[in-house]
Amino acid sequence: MKIGFLPIDNRPVCYTLPRQIAQIDGSAELFIPERKLLGDLTKYADVQGIFDWLENLPPVDALIIPLDTAAYGGLISSRRCPETFEEIKTRIERLKEILEKKNARIYAFSSIMRISNNNINEEEKEYWNRWGKKIFDYSYQTHKNGQESCIANIIPSDILDDYLATRRRNFEINKIYLEWQKGGLFDTLIFSKDDCAEYGFNVQEAQTLEKLGGFVKTGADEIPLTLLAKALSGDISISPVFSEPDEKDLISNYEDVSIEKSVQGQLELAGCKIAEEGDIRLFVNNFRTAQGEIVMKRPTEPFTGNWVRPEGNYMIADVRFANGADNAFVEKFMEAGTGENFYGYSAWNTSANSFGSLICAAKFKFLAKKYNDIAFKRLQAVRLLDDWAYQANVRQMLSSPDTEKITELMKPYEKRVAEFLGIDIRAKYSFPWNRLFEVEIELI
Repeated sequence: MKIGFLPIDNRPVCYTLPRQIAQIDGSAELFIPERKLLGDLTKYADVQGIFDWLENLPPVDALIIPLDTAAYGGLISSRRCPETFEEIKTRIERLKEILEKKNARIYAFSSIMRISNNNINEEEKEYWNRWGKKIFDYSYQTHKNGQESCIANIIPSDILDDYLATRRRNFEINKIYLEWQKGGLFDTLIFSKDDCAEYGFNVQEAQTLEKLGGFVKTGADEIPLTLLAKALSGDISISPVFSEPDEKDLISNYEDVSIEKSVQGQLELAGCKIAEEGDIRLFVNNFRTAQGEIVMKRPTEPFTGNWVRPEGNYMIADVRFANGADNAFVEKFMEAGTGENFYGYSAWNTSANSFGSLICAAKFKFLAKKYNDIAFKRLQAVRLLDDWAYQANVRQMLSSPDTEKITELMKPYEKRVAEFLGIDIRAKYSFPWNRLFEVEIELI
């Protein structure tokens, strides 16, 4: 199968992870643009370069398109770029012309602009460092009470006007995509929402898009991978199993649906059937009371059950903590070993992120026409080194991005993971966005 894949940006989970997954099946061909064309934390993508890449693609069976990258230069850029509605509209009309010429199934998604509940402007406009929390509160209370909140009087009018204008622009662009969907351009179109609360302008927009016939999905960065899974030909059934079955109605950090609905949504979007006796069991290490998060110092009760390696096919979504693994669970998991019936582990960022990437890799392995076991094990090595070794442990030992220090601190974990998977590991570490949030792990 031949698939054209446009990443959201140049982060490892957006750019290198899809390639690592596709390598599990030697018969799959993944066409992906040069990394230099994509955006980062401060740079917009080279949209013209991306359009040229799309136009020059050889014939493919499917195209995975994050529309924010094509329209604004990236997901982060969609919240920051100053261009007008008319300028963005002109650009996406050019994109439509290119896509209409492709004899391929097109799987696309566009974000509903998030509203982060903090004063951190790393991924937002500059004024967010002073007014972000107030804007969130204004949005929340206005939606909840059905009338404009008096918090508007606290926020400088020029800042509030700019913020609302950006929201309106992006929302109107999303409505254009919905018309394209109704016209048959897309095989699948997803409107994604992340960092959600119960109320807010983003929730209102999601509800409006659904009333207009759109499909809204909680999540963001994992959605291209979920769509990649959906693009694969072949049937697969999955049986979700929860470590805390009585708590599966709880809601994860940064999401607005229960952990059970988050699992179901990812499976359905990935084209998987949900069954009591499926081809693969999806073991979910979910949480009691509330999801923890080590880096944010949000505690939660770690895994205390017994882990016995299943006899049938299985994969593991370790979501007891956001942004990293549950050390207690990983210890028991690694003690038990994997076996040939192991289909993957993930504890990446949000619950939806973990589910989407995990399901995609498992589907590639299950349906592989030319299965590459070394590629699968290398993928698992990167996930364990990132999600467990770095995020749940080494990250807490660093005060700033330091490649020398991380290289030294990761050595004992490399040895443990190598023994666990039965492969040699030599790794190179870097911080592509010059922050601790994400690390790039290159196996050499």
